[in-house]
Amino acid sequence: MGGEMRTMAPFLAGFLLIGCCAFGVRGALAQDAASFNTDGGADQESQHVGYYYPKPQTVEHYVSNVVTLPESDRNRRQGFIIGMTKEMLGAQYAPSFAIFAKGTQSEKLIVVGLVDGQLNTVYRARALLAELTSVARSTSFFQQNTQPEEATFLDFMKLLGFKMITITDGRNFAHQVIVD
Repeated sequence: MGGEMRTMAPFLAGFLLIGCCAFGVRGALAQDAASFNTDGGADQESQHVGYYYPKPQTVEHYVSNVVTLPESDRNRRQGFIIGMTKEMLGAQYAPSFAIFAKGTQSEKLIVVGLVDGQLNTVYRARALLAELTSVARSTSFFQQNTQPEEATFLDFMKLLGFKMITITDGRNFAHQVIVD
């Protein structure tokens, strides 16, 4: 997975430079009893449960101070997905996960593991988010316009207008992050 992430860095850098402006970021995972649950997030149930992924076992709320850019619409989110997919498919190694956007405004990012035994725990899902954060932080945009040690991939998703990120192993496990 590491080589694949390195090949996404140029795309993320280009996308950030083209589509984003300077902003300050500070976000935190809210994991108190009110915002973290293991009941599958009944209040956030999606029509995609059972079709693209199983009912999420865990749901987290990510509180970000990033403001969604006014230009971040369905087309921009679809462009991001298309660009990332092209980068992953053009990499030296076959991708270990697929990404796509669903919802009427493509506001739900779905990441599906393509390899058995990967992305099958909440810890592996969080590790993927951390790796994507590292890629985003390596871009000159993050280094010049944010506090790179605090900006996360989830902040970037909020900037683009994604409201929900679901990571699944494509079999039995799903973890959902609601971006507030």
